[in-house]
Amino acid sequence: MKEFLDEDFLLFTETAKELFHKYASKKPIVDYHCHLSPKEIAQDMQYENINQIWLEGDHYKWRQMRSNGIEEKYITGDAPAREKFQKWAETLERAIGNPLYHWSHLELRRYFDYEGVLNSETAQEVWELCNRKLKEKAMSAREIIKQSGVKAICTTDDPIDALEWHQKIKKDKAFDVKIIPAWRPDKALNIEQPIFADYIDQLSEVSGIDIISFANLKKAFKKRLEFFISLGCRATDHAVEYIAYVPASEKEVETIFEKKLNGNTLSKEEELKYKTAFMIFAGQEYHKNDLVMELHYGCKRNNNTLVFEKFGPDMGYDCINNFSSSSQIADLLNALNSTEQLPKTIIFSLNPNDNSAIGTILGCFQIAPVLSKIQQGSAWWFNDHKAGMIDQLTTLANLGILSNFVGMLTDSRSLLSYARHEYFRRILCNLIGKWVENGEYPYDIKILSRIIEDISYDNAVRYFKFDL
Repeated sequence: MKEFLDEDFLLFTETAKELFHKYASKKPIVDYHCHLSPKEIAQDMQYENINQIWLEGDHYKWRQMRSNGIEEKYITGDAPAREKFQKWAETLERAIGNPLYHWSHLELRRYFDYEGVLNSETAQEVWELCNRKLKEKAMSAREIIKQSGVKAICTTDDPIDALEWHQKIKKDKAFDVKIIPAWRPDKALNIEQPIFADYIDQLSEVSGIDIISFANLKKAFKKRLEFFISLGCRATDHAVEYIAYVPASEKEVETIFEKKLNGNTLSKEEELKYKTAFMIFAGQEYHKNDLVMELHYGCKRNNNTLVFEKFGPDMGYDCINNFSSSSQIADLLNALNSTEQLPKTIIFSLNPNDNSAIGTILGCFQIAPVLSKIQQGSAWWFNDHKAGMIDQLTTLANLGILSNFVGMLTDSRSLLSYARHEYFRRILCNLIGKWVENGEYPYDIKILSRIIEDISYDNAVRYFKFDL
């Protein structure tokens, strides 16, 4: 019987072991999409207990606790931290086959040197060990980042954000990890939302441009984007339920925008026409500034109305949207490509059924000299488990150039999530190692090691043009 989480965890061939231990494990990390707090990094936060850094805001864990019959007071409620941790431990021991079981134990080993197993009986010893360790200076926010081997982090930031914490970090020469803002203009895109008009007022105030028209919105967009770029922004991100392509004239879009600002309800067609115009304009600006456009779609959010009305969004009640946007994405990319204004683009779908469709779209718009200018994003959210990663990697290899893949990201709010990069790299090395030992690819360690190092780190550095 193989020992749980030994040094060859998830590595089942000699080639896989060689690729991981000699090459993948040695590479640093660039996290080109996450939800870490720049404030916590700027202040070099020291965490009070393991719950604060591990459970707060983690809807992955919250969903599993609810599935295990845990009352909400122990999840997002006001129960004592120790009791919440106990309930998480009771849940984790039941989570066989769930990636949280692997991630959690990798994190306990890598950051807290805990070699045991967290369950209902060991919860007290783990609680005490972790909280004792968290008091050490080596477990402050910045120290965790450095010991994780991270070289660059792209946070997720709204165009109206003052980016004050990014500015403070940039001025601090004692911290050499790049903390870079990433542009996330979802609130300016989602014209159907009730908060849209109020948000436009905020954007007007911050930009100094009176946004009374779509033309003025574009001016404000450009001005704020320039500010983000001045602080090193290399990545942009859009989170949408689905991608739409419903073109309209400039006059039509202006009429739709004015109608919304006047408090009128838009039709679905009007909403989609505005969003199409917004995305085409955004893509053109990204191309002009050599930024990467990340498209995250396929999530149906806030499905539990009772919880949403009581607590608001991001409580862990989202699911996969079965609507496929593949043809619309192709049309959107084609519209940008037709005017030679297509930016580097990474496509993420929450629906794993879209993997093959995305793989075929990539090949339609690859343009030299960029290696795989259009990328498929890593297995995302509900798919970033062993089976999901293998499926995404295999589909990408079947339909594109896996060797040019920009690799893993955390998409997380926790600094301890960098163990997921190790998890991904082990799965990657095992998959490629299996192909080699099955005789499907030659054992050429010079080429294989370069492929592994590229996917783990180097491709992302080149693609985003990080100055590291």
